[in-house]
Amino acid sequence: MMQTNDQTAQNQAAPKNELLEWVKALLFAFGIVFVVRWLLFSPFIVDGESMLPNFRNGERMIVNKLIYDLREPRRGEVIVFLAPEGKDYIKRVIGEPGDRVRVEGDVVYVNGEPIDEPYLREKLDEAAQRGVPYNSGLYSHYGEVTVPEDALFVLGDNRPRSKDSRSPDVGFVPFDNIVGRADVVYWPISSIRLVNHGGEEKR
Repeated sequence: MMQTNDQTAQNQAAPKNELLEWVKALLFAFGIVFVVRWLLFSPFIVDGESMLPNFRNGERMIVNKLIYDLREPRRGEVIVFLAPEGKDYIKRVIGEPGDRVRVEGDVVYVNGEPIDEPYLREKLDEAAQRGVPYNSGLYSHYGEVTVPEDALFVLGDNRPRSKDSRSPDVGFVPFDNIVGRADVVYWPISSIRLVNHGGEEKR
């Protein structure tokens, strides 16, 4: 049986239509990946020991890039930011705009009051049992400073070995330099967990 011209045209158009649908699907998928990867979330690899005992060198995490478009960072949150040396750092927010911050050994004062740091409690207790300070580094005592507007004062959890806002090489972190909030550790598999922000995010 011979095909009509219309049937032949339809048979030829079918593969083209299917190819077009595949192209559309792939473009849509790439668009989703772009939005998620570049606009909403970003991977980050911990480099160094400045956030021990809570984050280890080589751990991979997902950084939420959207949250600080909706609100400002809060004390206790773990953030990733671009440091003056041009490298992304991971630290914990201690002082918000207008806060007065000082460090006296193992105690951090904000606006004249010692803050509770549950994410360091185990290390602080271990040091106290040994009769030594946990924060025994170069900046174990840091005089009171006032956090400027549109900036943060940040500290590493590994206080004796952290290059953070106490260092003149880092200083206050401008909001414009914040990449986002570290929310999930996804590698290695044995370390998968939500990031502990010290409960301050509910404030």
